[in-house]
Amino acid sequence: MLFLAAGLGLVMGLVIGALGGGGGVLTVPLLVYALGVTAQSATTSSIIIVGITALVGTLARIRGGGIDWRTGLIFGALGIPSAFLGTLLNRNVDQQVLLLAFAAVTVLAATAMLINSRPEAEKPAQPADGSTPCEPSGGGTVATATRSTAGATRAHRRFLVTAVKVVLSGIVVGFMTGFLGVGGGFLVVPALVIILRMPMTSAIGTSLLIITLNAVTSMASRLGSPLDLDWRIVVPFTVLAVVGSFLGKRVADRLSGQLLTKAFAIMLILVGGFVAAEALGLL
Repeated sequence: MLFLAAGLGLVMGLVIGALGGGGGVLTVPLLVYALGVTAQSATTSSIIIVGITALVGTLARIRGGGIDWRTGLIFGALGIPSAFLGTLLNRNVDQQVLLLAFAAVTVLAATAMLINSRPEAEKPAQPADGSTPCEPSGGGTVATATRSTAGATRAHRRFLVTAVKVVLSGIVVGFMTGFLGVGGGFLVVPALVIILRMPMTSAIGTSLLIITLNAVTSMASRLGSPLDLDWRIVVPFTVLAVVGSFLGKRVADRLSGQLLTKAFAIMLILVGGFVAAEALGLL
């Protein structure tokens, strides 16, 4: 059992280190179906394992600058209250409905990521000064002032749009995390990449930061109740998961963002398909 837990932890660490998410999605099924842990214990164990692994992954990326701290902290803070609301709803919904909802969300997120990863058509080149191709780059002081004002307006509009996206994404992902009862990285990465248009390499590091914050919040909400943990499984699983996260980071550093996006999407489809088949009694 010890060696099996360690081996499965290494696999989970590789995934979360390379893709920035999916740790909780993989850990709970592995603990339940492979190691015989109860569902309630597996959920709590997963929070500890994934939280520590994500924290180590976050620290490993600090020096490389692969984390959008502002987005990550705001995202995580907004997800806290909405996650509690999702948890309240979770307790009043049938288990099969939850599993099917989980499967549907993972497959939809994966499909969106695959569509988003397709190469975009080349856009016409813009002059370096930001003017349009038919706009003269000169024009005197008035033209320059007009372009500066227009540029400031566009920048302000982009800032507001981005702020709204971050707020809405943080609230929705937090709610879905609480409702579905699993991690959050599998939702955070698609939100960062698709909605906020963040490069996959930055989304991985930022997702690890958000997962760490979510794990701390989730554990804080559980401190008043018995944890029911099997440390003989949790400790080796966590240690090898941390080792795997370092190996996963090295893998991610060697691969393109587009390839990582496709790999993450394929993993989500496989996990979603497995959960749906289990919920429908096909396996």
